[in-house]
Amino acid sequence: MFDTLFIGLSLSSILLLVALGLAVTYGAMGIINMAHGEMVMIGAYVAVLSNIWLGTNLLLTIPLAFLVTAALGYGLERLVVRRLYGRLLDTLLATWGIAILLQQAIRLEFGLSFFGIHVEGLGSGLQNVPVPQFLQGTLGLFGLQLNSYRVFIVLVTLVLAGLTWFTLYRTPLGMKVRAIIRNPQMAAACGIDVKATNAITFALGSGLAGVAGVLMAGFRSVSPDMGATMVVDGFMVVVTGGVGSLLGTVAAAGILGEINALVAIFFNEIAGRASVLLVVILVILLRPAGLFSFKGR
Repeated sequence: MFDTLFIGLSLSSILLLVALGLAVTYGAMGIINMAHGEMVMIGAYVAVLSNIWLGTNLLLTIPLAFLVTAALGYGLERLVVRRLYGRLLDTLLATWGIAILLQQAIRLEFGLSFFGIHVEGLGSGLQNVPVPQFLQGTLGLFGLQLNSYRVFIVLVTLVLAGLTWFTLYRTPLGMKVRAIIRNPQMAAACGIDVKATNAITFALGSGLAGVAGVLMAGFRSVSPDMGATMVVDGFMVVVTGGVGSLLGTVAAAGILGEINALVAIFFNEIAGRASVLLVVILVILLRPAGLFSFKGR
């Protein structure tokens, strides 16, 4: 049972990294970014390409993937999303279109063949990233044998969640983001540069998704459509926890990840997914604002 719970904890960690960016961007900007899952995919492909070209291991790829996806998210906000604030449906359709373009760009090896570089099978075939030697095998803890790589995933997630909390609640940028989440018009009236803050926030959220992609690449195959389901899972976590609530996002990721793991072990993965959807539906019916939503004033 403990092994099952620990597997659920590692799944919850991946969900949390994906949902953290969505929780902040959706709460601050009020947009539904359907391309967020593709940031996960791009982070995973950064791990693949850096391993092929630079020979870096998965651990060294994490900061590189963060920078690449953060830069891509920043450009996406400046070029597309910024022009669509207040138009929820238009934003959803535009980011969905961008997600399709990013998927097809990987499939067609666009950007690689442009520079005269070709990696056999990169576009459509499944890719794998080797786990460093010191993260292979098991780790003994309190008489229990735990998968070393899953322990690493949990630790990385704890560090990044702590840094996100520090950024939101102990820095001037975080104060601006929280003000925008509560009331963007009043924040702008008080002198906060809402556009610049949104761009940085969008970049940070995309960077966290890229790190999630690197961590996923260590235990599953990398493919162009691997991020399509992750954005749905991320939004389920955000809706369950409460929009803009960091505590709610952490709690919801843990709850949904453990439910999925427990049901999948005793039944199958389809039943696990169905049980998660059932819990999300019940939360929406009973607490539409989420488990840890802000108190209205």
